[in-house]
Amino acid sequence: MGTISLNHVSKTFSDDKIGDVLAVDDVSLEIPDKEIVCVVGPSGCGKSTILNLIAGFESPSSGEITVSDRPVHGAGPDRMVVFQRPALFGWLTVYENIVLGPKKQGVANTIYEKNAERFIRAVGLTEFASHYPYQLSGGMQQRVQIARALVNQPEILLMDEPFGALDFQTRIQMQELLLRVWSEFHPTILFITHDVDEAIFLGDHVYVMSRRPGRLKEQIKVPFTGLRNTDILVTPEFTELKAQILQSIKEEMFET
Repeated sequence: MGTISLNHVSKTFSDDKIGDVLAVDDVSLEIPDKEIVCVVGPSGCGKSTILNLIAGFESPSSGEITVSDRPVHGAGPDRMVVFQRPALFGWLTVYENIVLGPKKQGVANTIYEKNAERFIRAVGLTEFASHYPYQLSGGMQQRVQIARALVNQPEILLMDEPFGALDFQTRIQMQELLLRVWSEFHPTILFITHDVDEAIFLGDHVYVMSRRPGRLKEQIKVPFTGLRNTDILVTPEFTELKAQILQSIKEEMFET
């Protein structure tokens, strides 16, 4: 079970020059097991702060965060993060990058070798297992990062704009890959993005955040089910939902 619960969570950062800054304020949300939830909002609204709080990289100033009914106190292998930049170890091969986590945790090699093979195959990198990061495209490096996260068999996959630096075609390919991987392994996914199309294409629900201090402004149920393909991008339902979300974000960007 991989559920996420935020109960009246706020986060204040201290700055020597400008004093205390309230980044997110009174955020409550429930993410069910095996769902993909996407969070969008204007720049600086606290999307990544929420992800970092769930990951355990930061502690809330008030409120409570639980994962599968366990309070979050620091990072843990039950929650793995996929960042915008792959941050792979250049001196390690694809395979060595992927198995580094379980090796450090003392997982038996008979287990992590089998899992690594499974996830390398799932992200389409079987032929590249012996390659080094510099020999891979940006999209392939992100596939390595996804496999590296999944090999730890986390309950939660936290994704912080992982496809933001990719070109349009590669980005679409990575979105479709993520949905295929999710359909096979079903981790619970919290996905942060600036791209409304991406949020609708991937998400079971889309949360819209207000401008800073970030609050949850709107929760939207995405009407598409099953393993999606790019055909939905040109449907009237997709267009209408995109217009609704863009308008909600626009209101936050230009409000005075």
